[in-house]
Amino acid sequence: MDLARDFIGYGANPPNPNWPKKARIAINFVMNYEEGSEPSMQDGEGFTENMLTDSHALFKDVNGRDLAAEGLFEYGSRVGFWRLMRLFQDRGLPMTIFGCALALERNPEAAAAIRESGFDVCSHGWRWIKHYGLSEAVEREHIRLAVESITRTTGERPYGWYCRYSPSVNTRRLVAEEGGFLYDSDYYGDELPLWTRVQNKPHLVVPYSLTTNDGQFSAGMGTGNQWFEFVRDAFDMLYREGEKQPKMMSVGLHMRLIGHPSRAAGLERFLEHIMKHDDVWIARRVDIARHWIKEHPAA
Repeated sequence: MDLARDFIGYGANPPNPNWPKKARIAINFVMNYEEGSEPSMQDGEGFTENMLTDSHALFKDVNGRDLAAEGLFEYGSRVGFWRLMRLFQDRGLPMTIFGCALALERNPEAAAAIRESGFDVCSHGWRWIKHYGLSEAVEREHIRLAVESITRTTGERPYGWYCRYSPSVNTRRLVAEEGGFLYDSDYYGDELPLWTRVQNKPHLVVPYSLTTNDGQFSAGMGTGNQWFEFVRDAFDMLYREGEKQPKMMSVGLHMRLIGHPSRAAGLERFLEHIMKHDDVWIARRVDIARHWIKEHPAA
């Protein structure tokens, strides 16, 4: 059985990405817009999703609708979204939206704000569901629906793809077959973009991170300051290493998690911290992909 795994990667001598203006580090902030597309009673799953909320693991025996979890998801789209938008727009910083198509459809005001912001939208699927549980035919249809919907709500088709946590064994092939994507981010194994091959054609992967991610709050991290220190230390090490080996850092944000004020304060500290440094490229994910295609074209 060929599992097509690579345990070597770039090894001891990764390529110099040649980031713009010789930056030591490229950093991409991702706001995951999922609220309204998660598994729910309204959409036929027969249960209420509570993952990455303050009710996660607290109420496991709710029969029928979990109104606490529903409210926490709604907090993300009603309040958290706008707080995160302000934090970045007030500072003139770019951001990438990992957008679930159905969620954006259900909040036209948020979709319009994204459209006007200039932030890029990477498709986070039609629904925020487990792609590894879908049949090939259903997954292909979800990809089609996501592209059509995001194009309609934001005015531009998505050029990147990212599943909920884990893709299926078919996902990358189906994304490549769709034909309009520049990259996918369904990989966590590197700190630089990389080329792979899908049906003997080059395909770009821009890795994401579940580590420098506010999902740490659901893993037991307590305060906004703890999260700030955690991602600050990651940034500082990558910045030091970047004098000789520049890398990329992804920072994942969820409106229903870090959108709460006490946690958003940690994000605010982090933004202020990185803005004090020179030689930092804060970029949209699509810009990182396009840069890599230009500077490191596929063999």
